[in-house]
Amino acid sequence: MINLKPIKGYLDKIEIIDQRLLPIHKEYITLKTVEDLANAIKTLAVRGAPAIGIAASYGLCLGIKDSNREKIKNDFYNSYEILKNTRPTAVNLFTCLNRMKNKFEEIIEKYEINQIKEILFKEAIKIEEEDYIMCRKIGENGYKLIENLDNINAMTICNAGGLATSGFGTALGVFYMAKEKGKKIKVFVPETRPLLQGARLTTYELSEAQIDVVLLTDNMAGFLMKKEKIDIIVVGADRITKNGDTANKIGTYTLAILAKYHNIPFYVAAPSTTIDNSLPSGESIPIEFRGSDEIISFNGVTTAPDVPTFSPAFDITPANLITGIITEKGIFTYPYNF
Repeated sequence: MINLKPIKGYLDKIEIIDQRLLPIHKEYITLKTVEDLANAIKTLAVRGAPAIGIAASYGLCLGIKDSNREKIKNDFYNSYEILKNTRPTAVNLFTCLNRMKNKFEEIIEKYEINQIKEILFKEAIKIEEEDYIMCRKIGENGYKLIENLDNINAMTICNAGGLATSGFGTALGVFYMAKEKGKKIKVFVPETRPLLQGARLTTYELSEAQIDVVLLTDNMAGFLMKKEKIDIIVVGADRITKNGDTANKIGTYTLAILAKYHNIPFYVAAPSTTIDNSLPSGESIPIEFRGSDEIISFNGVTTAPDVPTFSPAFDITPANLITGIITEKGIFTYPYNF
C-alpha cells in the first residue's frame, strides 16, 4: 500500500530521497562521504528521528570505506563525532551511533579489515530492518484504538510516516494499518510551518497510499476541532523522557493543548528506542534552534528581512497532555512507567 524506501545503504555510498524536493520531485541523491551525509541531515534532505538514525548507521560504514588497519579507528571516531553533532534533539541518532560504536569496539581487534567493514554494514542493515518491524507493530498497536470506529477522522502534525523512518512510519503507520484493515479514514494535516513538512510530505504520503487527506494551516486547528468531530490525534516523537514528556516538531504542544480543551484523545507513536530514560523530564531535552532564513523567506520570497526571529525546531509536550504513548511493545498511559 505504501511503498517508500527513503534510504538505500551500500558499502561505498548512501542514496536518499531528497525530501527538500518533495512533493514536486521524487529524486534520490547519492552521498559518498560522511560530510555529504552530515550536510544532508542538517539541511533536512533526510529527516525524521528513525530515518536520521538509520542514515547515520550507514554513514559510519561510509566513513571507513577507504580505511586501512592503521587509519580505521581514527576514521571511525572522526565520522562518529561529525554525525553526532548534526542535530541534537532526536535521540535515535545517538542510539544508533552508539550501537554501531559498541559493535565496532567489540570487533576491531578480532577481525581483518574487510570483515570489520562487512560486519558493521550488516549491523546497519539490521538497524533498518528492525525499524520497519517496529513501525509495523506500532501501527498494529495503534490500530487497536480505532478498530471499533467507522468513518474515522484523524489528525497529525509534521511527518511521521515512511519518509521519516525505514518506510512505514510511526504516527502515519497507525493510519496505514487502518487502511490495510479496510477502515475508511480521513486525516487532517496542519501544514507545519516554517518548512511545511505536513503540507509537502504527509499529504504526499497519504495521497500515495490513497487515504483521504485534508490540508489546513497551522492556525486553523482549534477551529477545525470545534467544527469537525476528530476521533483521534496521533503524532510522532523525537525524544521521550522518563516521565513521558515528549519532544516533537514545533506546534505539537499547541495541538495537545487544543486537544485537551476539545476532549480529543492525543497519542504519541514512537519506537521504544525514542524513550530516553536518562532524562527525567522534558526540561532536560536539548532543543534545536534553526536559522532565521527558514522563517523570513520561503521559495525565494522574503517577508521580513530585518526582523529578529525565534525559531525552535521542536517543542515539549508535557506528559499529562498525552493520552497514551504507542510503541512496538504496547500502549503506555499516564502516569508513564517505561
